[in-house]
Amino acid sequence: MEQVVNWLNDIIWSQALIYLCLGVGLFYSLATRFLQVRHMKDIIPLMFKGQKSDAGISSFQALALALSGRVGTGNIAGVATAIAFGGPGAVFWMWMMAFLGAGSAFIESALGQVYKVKKDGQFRGGPAYYIEKGLNIKWYAILFAVVTVIATGILLPGVQANSIASSVENAFGISPAITGGVIVLFLAIIIFGGVKRIARVAEFVVPFMALGYILVALAITFMNISELPGVLKLIFSSAFGADAAFGGILGAAISWGVKRGIYSNEAGQGTGPHAAAAAEVSHPAKQGIVQAFSVYVDTLLVCSATAFMILITGMYNVAPEGKGEIVNNLGDMAPGPGYTQEAVEAVFPGFGAPFVAISLFFFAFTTIMAYYYMAETNLAYINRKTNRAWTVYLLKIVICAMTFYGSVKTASLAWGLGDVGVGSMAWLNIIAILLLTKPALKVLRDYEAQLKDGKDPVFDPVKLGITNAEFWEQEYSNPLEKDKKTG
Repeated sequence: MEQVVNWLNDIIWSQALIYLCLGVGLFYSLATRFLQVRHMKDIIPLMFKGQKSDAGISSFQALALALSGRVGTGNIAGVATAIAFGGPGAVFWMWMMAFLGAGSAFIESALGQVYKVKKDGQFRGGPAYYIEKGLNIKWYAILFAVVTVIATGILLPGVQANSIASSVENAFGISPAITGGVIVLFLAIIIFGGVKRIARVAEFVVPFMALGYILVALAITFMNISELPGVLKLIFSSAFGADAAFGGILGAAISWGVKRGIYSNEAGQGTGPHAAAAAEVSHPAKQGIVQAFSVYVDTLLVCSATAFMILITGMYNVAPEGKGEIVNNLGDMAPGPGYTQEAVEAVFPGFGAPFVAISLFFFAFTTIMAYYYMAETNLAYINRKTNRAWTVYLLKIVICAMTFYGSVKTASLAWGLGDVGVGSMAWLNIIAILLLTKPALKVLRDYEAQLKDGKDPVFDPVKLGITNAEFWEQEYSNPLEKDKKTG
């Protein structure tokens, strides 16, 4: 099984995908004139301005839901893996992927809003919807939906559950089977409560879990502040092959940095548009900007917190595939949450293992919730012309089963399956958004033109020549609804 998974990953995660992700991020950053920098001042007002409705959730809830998908085991175990196989320089390439990826995140999230629909009284949207409506390629839309249901409903939950189970076993000696059972119980309570319950849980849990984790990382950094200049120098020199020890693994640094950057912040992968489409806003660009910010939170804040804790305490090994061992500070410890636990333990003895285990529980658990939401949204697309209610219940059972399965399986197989899911979605989504570049940029230009005129932007697809945006066409044609949106 592992050999088959590794073979698939060698194909999916070839250098072509690595450089495609970097190239697309750079292209959209240039095409939008680095909106991720220019619109930073707008993020906080937009984040709290949108109000939830009967059909949609608020902008902040959509941000929290997207962050619950982005902030997961990749922020703890994934960063450790990137350092172990790519060296400290991989951290720089994770940062670069976040900065450039924010441009891709805006494009895909704005498109998710443009082509969203109202089904069964709630907003639904995502790549499958904008592929069908924007490109008019139904078979491609169905393919993305099927791949996403498989990826987020079957392949990816196991990665998150496995990291929770291994860290809890390391911290408290609790069997992975027991941990898996507890995860499944809480997951079932939430996902059987529907989308609104998922959004409410994310809204309250995500900000606190991220803030608490970052505060501990800051404490460790300040307690070792004299080491910080050396760590920063190591990251940058290793990123470009200039460091003596890591000079021969530049390719591994780029590859693992980009791969784990995408896995963590999901920019371009096609997951963010699902949450973005659920938001109640007056213009798609508003939620696109908010979602671009979520990439920064994930990588520049949370991933950096993990990286600095690991590197500043020296609690890591570096052994690139095929290159042999370069650094060994932790013996034969496998790359994963153990690196972060050891880093915290080095400064706060007796605190590291339980702190990381609890942090990872919240990070990974909320990600599994988000995976369910994405899988359900794509299942709703597949069932859009039929009423197969039983498939939704089957999905709930399957994701609970795969979460438990991932808890007790080996980490290498769980991560391998997760990489297959992430890579497959990324390939399909990046091609789609590239083909939809023109309407996405029209959305941004329209938003900025209305801002320049002193207006609160309201979206009119007909005026922009964007077709098949039926929801917005109906909203714009109804003056009463338009007035509600603009206040």
